[in-house]
Amino acid sequence: MIRWRRGVVRQLLPSWPGVRPCAVDLPAEDGREPARCRALAYTDLVGHPRVGDRVLLNTGALDLGLGTGGYALIVAVPDRLPPDARGPGHLVKARYTPFQATVLGADEQGSAHHATLCAARGVDGMPVVVADLHSALPAVVAGVRAERPGARIAYVMLDGGALPAAFSQVVAVLREEGLIAGCVTTGQAFGGDLEAVTVHSGLLTARHVLGADVAVVCQGPGNLGTGTPWGFSGVACGEAVNAVAALDGRAVAALRISEADPRRRHRGVSHHSLTAYGRVALAGADVVVPRLPGAFGERVRSQAAELAARHTLVDVDVTGLEEALRSLPVKVSTMGRGLEQDRAAFLSAAAAGRHAALLPEA
Repeated sequence: MIRWRRGVVRQLLPSWPGVRPCAVDLPAEDGREPARCRALAYTDLVGHPRVGDRVLLNTGALDLGLGTGGYALIVAVPDRLPPDARGPGHLVKARYTPFQATVLGADEQGSAHHATLCAARGVDGMPVVVADLHSALPAVVAGVRAERPGARIAYVMLDGGALPAAFSQVVAVLREEGLIAGCVTTGQAFGGDLEAVTVHSGLLTARHVLGADVAVVCQGPGNLGTGTPWGFSGVACGEAVNAVAALDGRAVAALRISEADPRRRHRGVSHHSLTAYGRVALAGADVVVPRLPGAFGERVRSQAAELAARHTLVDVDVTGLEEALRSLPVKVSTMGRGLEQDRAAFLSAAAAGRHAALLPEA
């Protein structure tokens, strides 16, 4: 449950759109020095903190030592509340929690795009790359742009990781650099350039509102896993493949691969991919198998063969993709490992992007 704390803002740290990190002092008992921690304020929700402000914090993720989410979160600046939000919008996300937010959905009646989405029946054969971790997003973008530099790429964000899109510095940079046309937040996720109720309406929004040539579907930063066969948020990858098929899109499945993860279940092809694509996805997809060298490449090909009964396995050359990854304006990272530590993870996602870019126009 929530771990509540009070604190005082002592320093404003470098920010990115929608997020203001701060250094916050947490008062200590027994006359000891206050503990200092990093805390995030989502400025659209709680306003803009200033040095000296008293703040109310949720320290749950920080106290648990989580990696991606290891910050305290500023819940309120109680002495200086932000003005009430104005404008239309009746979609409630983070519903029935104390932190629910009202947003304007592209698919709701008050939206300028409502008629367009009412009339949309599919995504016109648009290639859609489905990936497990958020860290795959920039790599997929690099792979697409290596083959089609002018392609319009939309990111459809699932709610298995971070709910606020603003948490992702990667999305902020990709958008600022013009490498993605926009972000559509779906389900309980919020704060994208456009909001949608489901992954289905999110895909339709990507195609018919953002004009995407290619979409990338994955969760926000962070993910949930329990070490059990079914208890992980990446199960949604299989459901996303089904959504793409229902809308007459072309699903391209990026395999979660690692040559460095210390956990055996994620070495080679992760059990997440084998379960999501092999058990959850009822529709077929192009499963991209990157052409990796040596015994590790053979292992990946052998593991991926488990998916051949339902999907089309596509062997994709990775020549030139490492250079494309290095040219990105962000450093790729997954589970704390960069390109030098786990090339296979990023080459797999980039290969899926390359394949999607090379698919013929609908």
